[in-house]
Amino acid sequence: MASELEMGKCPPQNAGNATQVQNTPPNTHILGSVNTQTVGLFNSPSNACCFCWCCCCSCSCLTVRSAKEEKNLTTISENEEDVDTNQMPQLTLEEVHTWGESFERLIKSAQGRVHFRQFLKTEFSEENLMFWLACEDLNKETNKTMVEQTVKQIYEDYVSVLSPKEVSLDSHAREVINRNMLEPSSCTFDEAQQQIYKLMQRDSYPRYMNSSMYADLIQSLEQVNES
Repeated sequence: MASELEMGKCPPQNAGNATQVQNTPPNTHILGSVNTQTVGLFNSPSNACCFCWCCCCSCSCLTVRSAKEEKNLTTISENEEDVDTNQMPQLTLEEVHTWGESFERLIKSAQGRVHFRQFLKTEFSEENLMFWLACEDLNKETNKTMVEQTVKQIYEDYVSVLSPKEVSLDSHAREVINRNMLEPSSCTFDEAQQQIYKLMQRDSYPRYMNSSMYADLIQSLEQVNES
């Protein structure tokens, strides 16, 4: 009959010492070495990935996507990073003044988002706007396969603790996301998106309105109108 060691099972361990075996057989040093390695495996730092928290090779973090899939997963926020403002309708002083009326006015303006994002970069918080825009993009998606892929991409980019672009979410929002990830949908990040929206509205927006960047933009447009 095959021994427990041959079957891949750990021999029974003494509660007082994980590296010793009860009724020590002649080859104690071999079994002790095996047990030490086994205990070390469970005590070693986790190599878990950001999405499935396992070390499996099928994890979404390790998935190699085709160029077409990567293009399809490009979010609004990534597209707007390369927007040429010269191709947009000419920015007017009146429009810039409307940004000061409400945060909603600012974020609904294509040029407003571009200028606001430039400001957020100076505060190292542009990921908040990128996450919000990615969620807006997700809300418009109707293809189930694309929804699932986009949900995973957003999670890896902005929710995972391993991402350099991780947004600041409270524990409740993260719990909701984790539950929603069991059945990904366009509503997976609704609560988190609202939380980040309020964060930008409460903190970043007032600072932008009082920033030299916004004041300089208004001044430059006033000079254009006077010329």
